[in-house]
Amino acid sequence: MTASESLAVSMPGVRLPSSPPLALLLDVDGPVASPLTRDVKPEIVADLVALAAAGIPVIFNTGRSDAFIREQVMEPMIEAGIPAGTIIHAVCEKGAVWFSYTSAGPGPIHVDRELAVPAAYGDDIRRMVAEDYAAHMFFDETKRAMVSVEQHIEVPGADYLAEQKLFDADAMELMTRHGLGVVRLDHHAPNSDDEVDYRVDPTIISTDIESVRLGKDLGASRAVELLAAQGITPAAWRTVGDSRTDYAMADWLHHNDHAVKHVDVRPADGIPDKPYPVLTAGDLGLEASVIHDDAGGAFLRSWREELGP
Repeated sequence: MTASESLAVSMPGVRLPSSPPLALLLDVDGPVASPLTRDVKPEIVADLVALAAAGIPVIFNTGRSDAFIREQVMEPMIEAGIPAGTIIHAVCEKGAVWFSYTSAGPGPIHVDRELAVPAAYGDDIRRMVAEDYAAHMFFDETKRAMVSVEQHIEVPGADYLAEQKLFDADAMELMTRHGLGVVRLDHHAPNSDDEVDYRVDPTIISTDIESVRLGKDLGASRAVELLAAQGITPAAWRTVGDSRTDYAMADWLHHNDHAVKHVDVRPADGIPDKPYPVLTAGDLGLEASVIHDDAGGAFLRSWREELGP
């Protein structure tokens, strides 16, 4: 079942304007949730609700689990007053999991099982974290398709990143022992059939182990399907992320003839040459030191103000 078919079955009869001026496709860690505290500021929640209430589609496109989105994003938005009948979409685990929610709560959770990491490998990673890496990171029990480990909040970032390199190397070696092909950045380790089916993907606070078919481009495709099921074709898109991999959202939209601008809230990694506009906090007149959810929140507020009171 496609994303659009699942929405039509689970949440029929709810409609936004068919041609809104914008649709927002938002990474969560960084632009919306603080990478330090992992929670979402009340003012960002308020702006998200106001934009949704104004008829702007809001779709989250994240590597996070559905449980994280429900707890850190959905519940605060409901408490802040999502208008009745407004649907918010969440594409989780880089496209492997998705659900939608309204003021009444979440709809069904949909999982593409073909994109899941083998359970036996996940069990071995869980044991490895418990035995060797528990001081710096924890195994994310909420993931349904990916295997993820995450930095303990109290661990200094530099300490975590040093330990992460060791963990990632062990995760790669374990993948080989399971007979699975894997890639991490520029390091390819194909299986016996010379195939690479899985990726070890480090971020500044976590490592995701996932199918190579997952990505923010798949999330963008699902987002378009979900809006199409509501009869919605946005005039333009704004994608927002904090890493180079988040550009895949805008890449996919541009390649499929959607007008898009991408917002990079952590441009220190370098802004690649793209055929669509790329915005940073500097475009709002802010200092280069304004990054992550401070920058993401500033853009949300600017779009809210453009729509009027």
